[in-house]
Amino acid sequence: MTNQTRRNRFQSLAMIAVFDIAGPYVAYSLLRSAGQSAVSALVLSGVLPAVGVIAGAIRHRRVDTVGILVLAGIAVGTVLGMLSGDPRLVLIEGSVPTAVFGLVCLASLRAQRPLIYRFALEFIGPDTPKGRDFASLWRHQGFRHVFRLYTVVWGVVYLAEAAARVIIAETTSTSTALAVSRVMPYAVAAALVGWMVAYGRRAKREGERLAAAQAAADASAADALAVDAPAVSGLPATTSV
Repeated sequence: MTNQTRRNRFQSLAMIAVFDIAGPYVAYSLLRSAGQSAVSALVLSGVLPAVGVIAGAIRHRRVDTVGILVLAGIAVGTVLGMLSGDPRLVLIEGSVPTAVFGLVCLASLRAQRPLIYRFALEFIGPDTPKGRDFASLWRHQGFRHVFRLYTVVWGVVYLAEAAARVIIAETTSTSTALAVSRVMPYAVAAALVGWMVAYGRRAKREGERLAAAQAAADASAADALAVDAPAVSGLPATTSV
């Protein structure tokens, strides 16, 4: 890993910590201590994740789908909270992009390429040698099955996360729900990625085992054919020179 790569990863983690996790919670606590209402404190603390998305877009010179969904969720939560005066409606803003993402994952199963495969290819880089090698694997049925399974699991888990966010917002205190809503997306994503890595390694080992077994069977069949072919043609199976 190069120094530049380490620096980029550190910057990404620092931005997540400041804008998405610790920053909003600290801002909410300070605003509440200053006498702001729960709704106002939540709305104002929600500015930090929005700033993080915008900063990331400026840094990478593009806005990704997830960033758009996050901004949409913040906007929906802010409008609902300001109109109703209910902090719980502000807190469920994270459920909006989460549920939409889960539904899009499941809907993409009807497309030629499922969403998680597209994300993986985009992450690798479709125009890189590694990306082209990755794309060429789509012709294998086992590879297609794995990424369709990944997409199903991501879709179901994100819908479950969206429901859990609503339940937590309805049944816990505002500060607790805010803390959970800031940490939950990263915990869920980390668990999914860990599962994908473990399942992918197991699928690869299974594929290699099946390929080896198929190769052994093909070799046995070729040996049998080499022995039987002369006899079938009326020649002795073995000859001496």
